Amino acid sequence: MTDTIALVDDDRNILTSVSIALQAEGFLTRVYSDGEAALKALVENPPDLAVLDIKMPKLDGLELLRRLREKSTIPVIFLTSKDDELDEALGLAMGADDYISKPFSQRLLIARIRAILRRTEQAQPDGQDGDEAAAPPLERGPLTMDPARHRVTWKGENVTLTVTEFLILETLAQRPGIVKTRNQLMDAAYQDDIYVDDRTIDSHIKRIRRKFRQGDPEFDAIETLYGAGYRFSEE
Repeated sequence: MTDTIALVDDDRNILTSVSIALQAEGFLTRVYSDGEAALKALVENPPDLAVLDIKMPKLDGLELLRRLREKSTIPVIFLTSKDDELDEALGLAMGADDYISKPFSQRLLIARIRAILRRTEQAQPDGQDGDEAAAPPLERGPLTMDPARHRVTWKGENVTLTVTEFLILETLAQRPGIVKTRNQLMDAAYQDDIYVDDRTIDSHIKRIRRKFRQGDPEFDAIETLYGAGYRFSEE
């Protein structure tokens, strides 16, 4: 099945050139130059991945991402101005799966898209091998993670995570009490030699905690060991 990529940017030159490049790689594309129109389309007819520009009139990429995350967990890569650390941090905190600074190479963008789609497929098996072949649910106290269905519950309540958030939490929960460095978490969530920095992992951890605390204000299962990394509580 051909993957569909949604491109949202008010720069029509970028929309045209990136769309042509993606189509040459075998992707289907949808393009939007208006954040408001894009939000409606992304929710009603979700693509396999969306690439969002930050700087747009009417509805900027950060607000679009915030509203999108209220209704959807589709993978998102967002584009930000070079060296604009605030945009990067905010986007990751809101649930983006990756970011690329402008100006960017189309080869890099395509590589990032393919990497995230592979992670999505790994986290959401299509079941062709049957339920017997699917990874069994992971249970750690009140936490249950079902990789085959990309489903997470805490004390019986559903928690909606992006693909990247799911992979980070799964890596921690697989070995409670064992400290995972940021580099180890990066390796688990970002494959294919894609570079991300420490701030990226920290932002994802903050968002994971925030999501769990929406249903359980006392959630403290993810522990920070300053200077070392993170671990899932043994209790």
